[in-house]
Amino acid sequence: MKHEAPGGSLHGTRALVTGGNSGIGAAIARSLAANGADVAVNHITDAHAAAAVVQACRAFGSDAFSIEADVSQADAVDRMFDETRSRYGRLDLLINNAGIDGAANLVWNAKRSEWLRVLEVNLFGAFYCMQKALADMIARRRGVIINITSVHEVMPWKGFSAYAASKAALSMLTKTAALEAAQHGVRILAVAPGAVQTSLNEDVWKKPKSRDQLLEKIPLRRLAQPEEIATLVAWLASDEARYQTGSTVFADGGLTLYS
Repeated sequence: MKHEAPGGSLHGTRALVTGGNSGIGAAIARSLAANGADVAVNHITDAHAAAAVVQACRAFGSDAFSIEADVSQADAVDRMFDETRSRYGRLDLLINNAGIDGAANLVWNAKRSEWLRVLEVNLFGAFYCMQKALADMIARRRGVIINITSVHEVMPWKGFSAYAASKAALSMLTKTAALEAAQHGVRILAVAPGAVQTSLNEDVWKKPKSRDQLLEKIPLRRLAQPEEIATLVAWLASDEARYQTGSTVFADGGLTLYS
């Protein structure tokens, strides 16, 4: 039996979440399942974590499964979509969440290979997945794509020029694709999280000094939990948000207000 959670009904929706084995991606997968969606959980590392997310989704009645693919590789993306469609018959919802921040380096010290790798995953990976999803969504005149960007699509981040550039570019890709797809009944949005309490940034929030410095910049004076981002994504994916397209929805506790 499926137990619906806050976020908007997604019964009958077939979804794919890239980078769905941990952090925000895992929370999104669980939230979609809780709202009635069948969820394909993409991962490139930690198959055990992906399996745990799948089990959590299945507890809600979701026909969830995990699928390994490096989204930065177009051939791997093609295989992932073929497998997902083979199982589900179609794809109604794509969540482009997979992303990396790369090594910290000032622009003039950045290694070109590392800089390129961030763009390959964060930007090109999302592009490859959007292309594959849109091919069917446009033909069916129905579908939703949500790209997970970051407050750093508008806020610079010292030492992480590749990450900020990739998220800013993904924001404009979102807007352009939304403009192109709207007349075909497909909605495309971005969600931009601020500081979220995950294992990826625990070196910041577990240390009192760095945590306090971060909280000073957040008007709500706390970090978000992954589930808070996931609930927003689930609502935007539902028909309750059917008039929403082409915009970035910031979920940052007011961080972008900081000057």
